[in-house]
Amino acid sequence: MPLRKHLVNLITSPAFIVIVAFLVRMGFLVHEFHVYVEPILRDNLQFGAETGSIAASIAAGRGFSSPLRLIRTGPSAWLSPIYPYLLAGVFKLFGTYSYLSNIVIHTIDCSFASLTCWPIFAIGKKVFGRATGAAAAWLWVVLPTAIFFPIIWVWDTSLTGLWMALLIAVTLNLRGDDRMRDWLGYGALWGIGALINPSLLPVLPPLALWAIWPLRQQFVRSARLAAASATIFLVCLAPWTIRNYVVFHKFVPLRSNFGLELWLGNNPDVPDTWTPQLHPNDNMLEAKKYAAMTELPYMAEKQHEAFTFMRTHPTDTMRFFFHRFANTWLGIWDPPSDIWTHLSLYYKLILVSNMAFSLLSLFGLLFMQRKKGDWGFPFASVLLLFPIVFYVTHPAQRYRYPIDPILSVLTMYAVGCCISWVAERLSSSKLQPQASASSIG
Repeated sequence: MPLRKHLVNLITSPAFIVIVAFLVRMGFLVHEFHVYVEPILRDNLQFGAETGSIAASIAAGRGFSSPLRLIRTGPSAWLSPIYPYLLAGVFKLFGTYSYLSNIVIHTIDCSFASLTCWPIFAIGKKVFGRATGAAAAWLWVVLPTAIFFPIIWVWDTSLTGLWMALLIAVTLNLRGDDRMRDWLGYGALWGIGALINPSLLPVLPPLALWAIWPLRQQFVRSARLAAASATIFLVCLAPWTIRNYVVFHKFVPLRSNFGLELWLGNNPDVPDTWTPQLHPNDNMLEAKKYAAMTELPYMAEKQHEAFTFMRTHPTDTMRFFFHRFANTWLGIWDPPSDIWTHLSLYYKLILVSNMAFSLLSLFGLLFMQRKKGDWGFPFASVLLLFPIVFYVTHPAQRYRYPIDPILSVLTMYAVGCCISWVAERLSSSKLQPQASASSIG
């Protein structure tokens, strides 16, 4: 029995799960470097796209600039600063676009993805119990997207996913807390998150409101806590916002590229969801236009063109919106019945697993709303609000990645509910014959 207890404690230990997750990712990374990364480096192709280009500019002493790989341009606010500066530090230490830099940054991303197991465990344990928390963390260890993106994409994806999970875990523990230091820390966490990736911000208002709602009867106290937290949040953003104003002479709080992303998904050439071939990182005509106009006028023009198209083509806009919604949650926008026979076994498995992951997380949310009441609100807020910007612009599975940790918790809760239901049914079916025999006797 002691041995069994020690084994259970080990399996449900978040530290052990994080270590296993890291080893799994590093194992895949070694394999991928041989079959995928080395050929890219031999062909001298950049990695990290806009992130890599900006990081290379920083490392070369040109500042936060030149996001395009096809042409060198001026100052930029294309991305939030934290991850490009992290990558720039790697370039500075280990060489720009070098083989060693690639290994280092992917190892860092694998560390971010592995550490995500910890807040996943904390979220599941807080709301559903230790078993669900551990199960959700183990699901993250083997989840294909949680393995794939850290070892392929040089982007803020893994760090953003870690931060989203951390924010949810902290929010759950902060609810009803009236200590000033905790709310100051909460504001700082959100400020750092915004500087990692502003896509986190749509869920800030509902999560903060849910956390402070139990204190609504103490109006003055809760107002002070909210004001202090908001102040720290704005203080975190201030240096970057001031830098943008000094450089561009316009108010750019975080990022400048929304107009382009909106246009890529809403223009006459869009077939289903977006037009990657028109991206200035892959289209020299657009790259030259971007360089000639400079960043903010170019983005403003693209935003105007996108809104004009959306206003004059409402049917196409709604069709694109629906396709992007389906692509976000299923990984495809065509009806599965139309493409099933054309898919290989590998892609059939990917499609089925992705659909099962999304559907089980939805069922988990529904079960939670029924059994946990108010505790379902932050989960529902994240699932409803976070993807909206990608429905409007353009989708990708890596864009959904930051909420996949939450989906993992909901998925394992749904699985646990189903197992409990089956166990209860089996137990009741065994008891019925015994009850009948007793009544006959």
